[in-house]
Amino acid sequence: MAGGLLASGAIAALFASTLSAQGASAISDPPPDKIVIEVATVNGSGCRQGTAAVAVAQDNTAFTVTYSDYLARVGGSSDPTDFRKNCQISLVVHVPHGFTYAIASVDYRGFASLQPGASSMQKASYYFQGSPDTASRTHPFDGPYNDNWQATDETEWAQLVWAPCGAKRNFNVNTELRVNAGTSDADKTSFMTMDSTDGDVNTIYHLAWKRCPKP
Repeated sequence: MAGGLLASGAIAALFASTLSAQGASAISDPPPDKIVIEVATVNGSGCRQGTAAVAVAQDNTAFTVTYSDYLARVGGSSDPTDFRKNCQISLVVHVPHGFTYAIASVDYRGFASLQPGASSMQKASYYFQGSPDTASRTHPFDGPYNDNWQATDETEWAQLVWAPCGAKRNFNVNTELRVNAGTSDADKTSFMTMDSTDGDVNTIYHLAWKRCPKP
């Protein structure tokens, strides 16, 4: 599944680690060859097998993770464990020869229906395989609320952390939805989704590119 829905939750101080491409030179255009992204693992209550897919934009500037069954809820007939759903995805990113990439921003979108007194939050954490640092962003929402939600973070060029040239490092994303009943009526349901009326929602990861130094 590919999609054009938005996303949010970028990676500002993301990975302040040693995974930088020393000596790489900045470019304004993406490489001519397509990147290839493979899903190494998908685990979590919000992305059961067959409910998440990855697609790459034709211009190489973004890739999209699509969810079809990602919902957290409390109240009403909800199960006790339904208040929190998560999804951890490990991606193998095959980059065109001579280039490296960084994640410049991430966008998320979904829908929330929160009773008065209830609250929810969307959280995302990001890291490259082998990096000791993890960047996390949290976006809270308070009831009463009954609308689409969206959140976006962006990283300045000077703060980007690049995948190492000449080495493969999985890019890992761990997202979470959590709903808190608070003082709301226990007989009424509050929920938050990363899906839409047609059953799909896209999380878009926007890429920045550099040329690797010649050996």
